[in-house]
Amino acid sequence: MIDKQINIAFKEYTSINELPDADKALCNEAVKALDTSHSPYSHFKVGAALQLKSGTILRASNQENVAYPSGLCAERVALFNWGANHADDAIITMAVTAQTNDFDLLKPITSCGACLQVMAECEKIQNTPMRVLLYCINGPVWVVDGVQSFLPFLFFEDRLTH
Repeated sequence: MIDKQINIAFKEYTSINELPDADKALCNEAVKALDTSHSPYSHFKVGAALQLKSGTILRASNQENVAYPSGLCAERVALFNWGANHADDAIITMAVTAQTNDFDLLKPITSCGACLQVMAECEKIQNTPMRVLLYCINGPVWVVDGVQSFLPFLFFEDRLTH
């Protein structure tokens, strides 16, 4: 038997004001994306923004549907838009934020497992990791370099891609 250990690493900033200007701007783009959220059932808005290598910013938000499984998270809306329209322009950084009037958010929200898997595949497609900024409005920001820290046991089977 071999005893193995997995460690994750991330940086925590106490507020957006501690971030470099480019990261602040991307977090603010994720906040703007909240305005397009269609979340009449959960009342939980999520916004995402992608900074591409060219400088292009893509914004997206969660889209709910009365048939609950038919909705889609903001991260996947953004990433599928990237894959369909900008796959030759690598994602450098992704910012994600959330907002609800039902309770106070005191820490950043994290992406669901399905979103993390899609993020991982996007990293594989572009052959480079992306930085992820998880931003709690009026609270901390968590910065992670690459999806591996979120989902250490990513599902990949290289023989499926041939």
